[in-house]
Amino acid sequence: MTEPLRVLKYSSAEEKRELANRMMRQRVAHAPRELLFGSTTAEVAAIPESHYRLDLHPAYLNLLARMEELEPPDIGGVPYFRLHQGLVRDTTRIGEREYISFSNYNYLGLSGHPALKAAVADAIDRYGTSVSASRIVGGERPIHLELEGALAELLGAQACLAFVSGHGTNVTTIAHLFGPKDLILHDKLGHNSIQMGALLSGARRIAFRHNDWQMVDDLLQRHRRHYERVVMILEGVYSMDGDFPDLPRFVELRERHKVFLMVDEAHSLGVLGARGRGIREHFGLSGDDVDIWMGTLSKSLASCGGYIAGCRELILNLKFNAPGFVFSVGLSPANAAAALAALQVMGAEPERVAELRQRGGLFLQLARERGFPTGSSKGVSVVPLIVGDTKRCVALTNALFQRGIDVQPILYPGVRERAVRLRFFINGTHTEDQIRRTIGIVDEEWRRVCGDSG
Repeated sequence: MTEPLRVLKYSSAEEKRELANRMMRQRVAHAPRELLFGSTTAEVAAIPESHYRLDLHPAYLNLLARMEELEPPDIGGVPYFRLHQGLVRDTTRIGEREYISFSNYNYLGLSGHPALKAAVADAIDRYGTSVSASRIVGGERPIHLELEGALAELLGAQACLAFVSGHGTNVTTIAHLFGPKDLILHDKLGHNSIQMGALLSGARRIAFRHNDWQMVDDLLQRHRRHYERVVMILEGVYSMDGDFPDLPRFVELRERHKVFLMVDEAHSLGVLGARGRGIREHFGLSGDDVDIWMGTLSKSLASCGGYIAGCRELILNLKFNAPGFVFSVGLSPANAAAALAALQVMGAEPERVAELRQRGGLFLQLARERGFPTGSSKGVSVVPLIVGDTKRCVALTNALFQRGIDVQPILYPGVRERAVRLRFFINGTHTEDQIRRTIGIVDEEWRRVCGDSG
C-alpha cells in the first residue's frame, strides 16, 4: 500500500512538480499490465474473429437470420426497399406498375405541389443547393429565419430553431437539456429518437404505460423531489398506433409538479386541429402550455429536417450549445423553402386537413366494420391492422402488393411479435374509391392468408 497523498499548500513550482510526479508514479504502479506494456502477440492472436470482422457483427448476423425467415415461397420474400420511380402520393409507380400507396406520410399531398417546386427552384437560384457550413460559422440565410418565424407563429411559441434531421433534433435536444441529476419520463411507445436522446443524456429514464397520465402522476409524486429537472415526453400522434394523448391532463401535471413538458409533433402537425396546427389546436391550448414543441419537416410539410419551438431562452440555448445544431451544416435552402411553402399552402387551403381527416376516418370505419384489429387508432392519419405473426404479416404484405396495394409491415423489434402489423398511412389525396377498394382487397387476402377476417 502506498501512503495516501495529503493535500498541502506548496509555495514553489518545484514542490508542485514533485507532487505531480509522485501522483503519476502511484498511478503507474497500480495501472493494469496491458496499459503499461501493451498486448502480446499471443494475446492478439487469441482475439475472436467476431471482435474485428464486420461480417460477424452480432447485429448483422441477427439481421441475416430474420431475413432468412422471410424467404420461403409462401411468404414472398423481404418487402422492404422497393424502388419507386416517381412522385409518391395516393399512388406510386414501382417497376412498370402503378400501386395505391399507403407507405408514405405525405399527409396533405404537398410533396410535388407546384407552389413548393417553385419555392425550391427560387431558393436554389438565390442561395445554391447548400449553405455549406454550420449556421453558427457560415451565418444565417433569410429563408431559415422566415421558416422559423412561421413555425413559431403557427405553434404559439416565442421562437423556433430548424435542424437538418428530425431524428437528430430529438437526440441532440434531449441529450443537451438533461443530465445525470435529472429524470426523463417518456411514453413506452415513444419514438426511437426520444429513447436515444434520453439514453445519451445520462438522466434516469422511466417509460410509462402508453398515454397513462395517471401513472405519470403517481411517478411524479414518488420521484419528483429526488431530481433537479424532470421532463415528460409525449407524441402528438403516435406513428405506430395512430392515437394521441389527453394533452390537457399532462399540462395539469406539468403545472402541479413543476416539471417540463415536451411534445413530439412529427405526425400531428398538419393532421390535428381544424387548420392543421397540431395537438395544441385540437385541444384549444396555449403555445406556452408546453415547454418544448418538437416536430419534423418531412411529413405534412413535404421537406426534410426537424425543429424545436418554445421560449426565446430555450432556442438561444440550443442555437449556441446543442451539438446537433452547432456541429452540423445548416438546413439546405431547398428544404427550408419547401417547408415554408407547405406552411403557406396549408394555411391557405385548410380543406386539405379536413379531407385528410375524412379519408382517415373512412378507412378506420370500414376496417372496423370488417372486424380488423386496429388497436387504439383514431383514424386521423395512421391506421394499423394488427396481424400478430411475422410470417403471416409479411405474406399478407406481399399478397397485397401483387394486388396493386403498397403497404409496409412493421415487425419486431419495431413492435412486439404479437403486435406486428400492417401500417397504413392515409393522406388527403386518397379517394374514397381507393380506400373502399383497398379494404375489400385486404379482406379477401386476410381471409386467405390469416384464415379469418379479424
